[in-house]
Amino acid sequence: MTNWQDLTMPGLEVLQQKTRTVILPLGSLEEHGPHLPLGTDTFHALEVARRAAKLRPVVVAPPLFYGMCRSTREHPGTVSLSGDALRAVLLDLGREFCRQGWRNLVLISGHAGGTHMSAMVETAERLLAELPAVKIAVVNLLDMLREVLSDQPDLVQTRGDSHAGEVETAIMMAAHPDLVKGSASEEWPRFPKYVLVRDKRRCWPGGVWGNPAAASAVQGEAILVAEAERLEGYQYVRRIGGLLGFFLDFILAIYKDTS
Repeated sequence: MTNWQDLTMPGLEVLQQKTRTVILPLGSLEEHGPHLPLGTDTFHALEVARRAAKLRPVVVAPPLFYGMCRSTREHPGTVSLSGDALRAVLLDLGREFCRQGWRNLVLISGHAGGTHMSAMVETAERLLAELPAVKIAVVNLLDMLREVLSDQPDLVQTRGDSHAGEVETAIMMAAHPDLVKGSASEEWPRFPKYVLVRDKRRCWPGGVWGNPAAASAVQGEAILVAEAERLEGYQYVRRIGGLLGFFLDFILAIYKDTS
């Protein structure tokens, strides 16, 4: 059992003798077309984290379902935090994890919005400066998917697939088939060049970016397996090592629990 909320106080203390690494899954409460649940991004991050926890002794914290969503704010169901609110929550959580004795913090996000990821990175950098004992990684699942596809290019058929399309539909079909409500029409939004659009739903009515009809549960399972292995594996950790001070000692902490 590695889910923080499922553990007892003594159980968490015992587990902390084996590992000082905690994974915090993040996502968004955001429209994902007419066929996928509003929590898709968070479900994705949580699924990858839980699978990685089966491969390596780490603790998975309860996920944060709220993020920054600018492009879909006018679509029904999207609830967005401000940048200040997201940074404040992550800052408090990072401090609390450290106070509780956790030394390796992995923030993994299934939502890849630019402002959302920037807020995560900014907060992680602040925590690094404030808490010398803590090591932090910020993982964008979209970046991880690109790495997976560089090794397995035939895994996804739809080029440029982005939101509620082939990839996310496949992942949800594998992880939460009961929450997938059929499929949706292929959609490729077109936004005016350089001009900011106030109501982006006018350019993106269906809330899909890609081709959901190309998805399959088998494909989604293959993607999730590859992502979990990369999150857990030494090779993946080494690749992002230079991004956020996630150095070799973090890897040793995971493998040898030296922190």
